[in-house]
Amino acid sequence: MANVFAGRSGIIAAGAIIGLAAALLQYAGNPANMGICVACFVRDIAGSVGLHRAGVVQYLRPEIPAFVLGSLAAALLTGEFRARAGSAPATRFFLGMSAMAGALVFLGCPWRALLRLAGGDGNAILGIAGLAVGVFVGTRFFRAGFTLSRAQAQPWSGGIVIGVAAAALLAARFFLMPDAEAGTLGWLWASVKGPGAARAPLYISLAGGLLIGVLAQRSRFCTMGALRDLFLFRQTHLFSGVLAFLVLAFAANFVLGQFHPGFEGQPVAHTAGLWNFLGMAVSGLAFALAGGCPGRQLILAGEGDGDSAVFVLGMLVGAGFAHNFGWASTPAGLGPNGMFATFAALGFCLLVGFVNLKKA
Repeated sequence: MANVFAGRSGIIAAGAIIGLAAALLQYAGNPANMGICVACFVRDIAGSVGLHRAGVVQYLRPEIPAFVLGSLAAALLTGEFRARAGSAPATRFFLGMSAMAGALVFLGCPWRALLRLAGGDGNAILGIAGLAVGVFVGTRFFRAGFTLSRAQAQPWSGGIVIGVAAAALLAARFFLMPDAEAGTLGWLWASVKGPGAARAPLYISLAGGLLIGVLAQRSRFCTMGALRDLFLFRQTHLFSGVLAFLVLAFAANFVLGQFHPGFEGQPVAHTAGLWNFLGMAVSGLAFALAGGCPGRQLILAGEGDGDSAVFVLGMLVGAGFAHNFGWASTPAGLGPNGMFATFAALGFCLLVGFVNLKKA
């Protein structure tokens, strides 16, 4: 089956559709400047299953398991599903935790950084600059011989586990989701105020997530990969998709009345410029060393990559730590232990980079 999204026009179309979908999901009810945020949505899921008790950010976001299932379906239909794992899984788990620590200091993943900018949030500029610096440092490690070794082929059943887990999460969302006024039911928690209470209708979220999962799998859309390829090879293929994402999200926000330029009072954002920069720099380095931004990690997990699944699990656990131990920022500014988390995560990422340099 020919892949119509493999060429430049395909990646531009995929990026544009994903950016448009993000703006429409916001219009349908998802949080402002957060139509799609992988880090934030994983954080909300962590809260929904009780890994943290920050009451304003708890909700089992259907978009996240839908990304995985969309990718899984596309990979199975095109013969691209390959079960593999074993490339430093423990390291990848803690890289996922480090990436989440940095993302929650900034308050967003790379996709949300772009969406914040497309919504007029000037604070995102320093976050995007930090992301670029973090990825650039990662490319210096690549040039010096950094490697986490190759994943090995695994039984088909091993690659499908993350898809089963995604289906289980969606089942929980359908059957165990609390009433909007109840707060809890069975195993789940759900916000009744704050960003966690802002949500698009279930079937719109599910459809958007599945569409994005399919498009991202077919096009290899990745914000970290776009910067990596630009810095290492001067290639703009993936970067053109990221630009299309930004342009369409901006255009849609402008038309829908969701564009509000400025620095102060932006939704779920703070104005601590240094920490916006450093948080995303740490995340960018972690994404580079792990081989993909959080959205790409979900898509790879759907394709059967167990190492990406481990990275995502690290993000999930990291989100619990971030809110239980004061790592996460709030709109008021840096969390009480955000400085510690930032430098601890940075130190871990640098350690991983240096100790995994291939000996000549």
